[in-house]
Amino acid sequence: MLTEKQYNLLMFINKVNRETGKCPSFDEMKDAIGLKSKSGIHALITSLEERNFIRRLPHKARAMEVVRLPRFKPQAVIEEEKKREEALLNSSAQIPLYGKIAAGTPIEAIANETESISVPFDMVSLGQFYALTIEGDSMIEAGIMDGDIAIIKRQNQADNGKIVVALVDNNEATLKILKKDGDKVQLIPCNKDYKTRTFAANRIKIQGILSGIIRKYH
Repeated sequence: MLTEKQYNLLMFINKVNRETGKCPSFDEMKDAIGLKSKSGIHALITSLEERNFIRRLPHKARAMEVVRLPRFKPQAVIEEEKKREEALLNSSAQIPLYGKIAAGTPIEAIANETESISVPFDMVSLGQFYALTIEGDSMIEAGIMDGDIAIIKRQNQADNGKIVVALVDNNEATLKILKKDGDKVQLIPCNKDYKTRTFAANRIKIQGILSGIIRKYH
C-alpha cells in the first residue's frame, strides 16, 4: 500500500503525462503535493521506482513513465476526498432572488434584484444564476409547485424540451417547456388544465433555463 504522498505524486505524474505527453518538473511536483523541498520529491520518486510504479527513461532529464497504478487508494486519501466532498455539499453560494414568476398565466417580468438566497454550491458551480419564486400550478406534473424556488441558469438560448424562463413581449415572464417550430415558439405547461400557448418567435426571449428547485416545507 502506498502512502498518501506517494499515491498523490504518482497520480499527478500520470495526469500530467496523459494531458501533455510530458513529465512534470520537480517544482510542479513539489507544489502539487505540498512539499517544501525537491529532496522530498527525489525520495518519493525513488520509492515509487523501487516498487515498480514508475520507470525513469534513459538519456532524458527527469523523464519517467508510469508503469502501473495501484489497485486501491490509501485510507488517508479516501478520508481526505470524503472531507472535500462533505465540505462541497455543505458549502453554499449567494445568488439574487428576483421575485415571483408565473407557472400559470404569465405575470410582469421582475428585473430588479430585491434580495439574495443561499443555495448549495454544486447547483450553481458553472455559469451565472438567479432565483425566482414560483407562483401558480401549471408545472406541477414536472414536480414544480406553487411557492417553490426555481434556480435559473442565465442564458439566452435553449434546446427544445428544456424548461425555460420565457419573456413574452418584453414584459411578461413565465416558466414553461420550450418547443421551437420554425418561426413559432410554443410554451408548454405541465398541467392538463392549462393550454399550450403559441407565439411568433420574435415575441419570445429566453432568459434562462431551469437548473434546480428548492422547496420550503412549512
